[in-house]
Amino acid sequence: MDAEGRILAASKFLLQAPPGEINDVLNDVRNIVSDDDVLQSGVLPALREYNLAQFITADVPGHQHQCIVSEAARLKPTEEVEGEEEEGDRFWDPRSRTSFRFDHLSLEASDPQSIEPEGESEPFRAALETATVAYLAAHFQSGVASVFSVAGNADQFIIQVVANKYNPANFWSGRWRSEYTVDLAERTLSGKILLNVHYYEQGNVQLETNHTISLALPPTITAESAAPSAPKVLALIETEEGKYQESLGDTYQEMGEKTFKGLRRALPMTRSKLDWDKVLGYKLGAELSSNKGGFAGAS
Repeated sequence: MDAEGRILAASKFLLQAPPGEINDVLNDVRNIVSDDDVLQSGVLPALREYNLAQFITADVPGHQHQCIVSEAARLKPTEEVEGEEEEGDRFWDPRSRTSFRFDHLSLEASDPQSIEPEGESEPFRAALETATVAYLAAHFQSGVASVFSVAGNADQFIIQVVANKYNPANFWSGRWRSEYTVDLAERTLSGKILLNVHYYEQGNVQLETNHTISLALPPTITAESAAPSAPKVLALIETEEGKYQESLGDTYQEMGEKTFKGLRRALPMTRSKLDWDKVLGYKLGAELSSNKGGFAGAS
């Protein structure tokens, strides 16, 4: 396989990396490429795509909180910086009104700059952010949320939430992502929940599932009443996410009681449980029985 083929293969592996294991996958594909310089430049587009899709979080320079690095957070390049390379992408954190440069390889934010939000949409966006942070604290043990106004549309807002749980000591990791678009003009709340779980103790099992949501906003939610309206939006999200989690619990229970049991017999053909501590004894007894006639003939 030539260098281009190895880079392509490495990029595909990276895009399929389970939550929290991107560095492990990157270290493994180094053996495929066998050239660190080529690897770093060749897989950078894949790393960028992975980071944006997975809602990778970054420490906001100069502040004590994290924000989400995503397509919604990316600042569109201006004419002055149009020629910058992809690793020069700038993102912004509306909560602190800070933009920063993000390195998709080291996952570090740098070069912070102040940025002013759009004045017309900021009151409702800020109210949504306050309600989202409160929702995050109530329902996610370790999560990060960002709320953005859509450039050029004062009636649209994007809410993003990500929560990661990594437990390599017990061979599992998981990531919850949810994204919602609030459209005050169309009176809709639409979004999706994406869940990734990886369990790899003496095996390799991954769960990837997604759930879409589309709701009509009640008439009481308006831009003019930002403070009381924002918690109502999060109440709708809370209800839908609660329903989805309950459905997942029901699915897991059904899998345990029906699906997995259907894959194998509960008991062997003898209808009695096998005593695994005596397996070697069973095998030895079977061999002696099969050789009994031979021993008798030899005597």
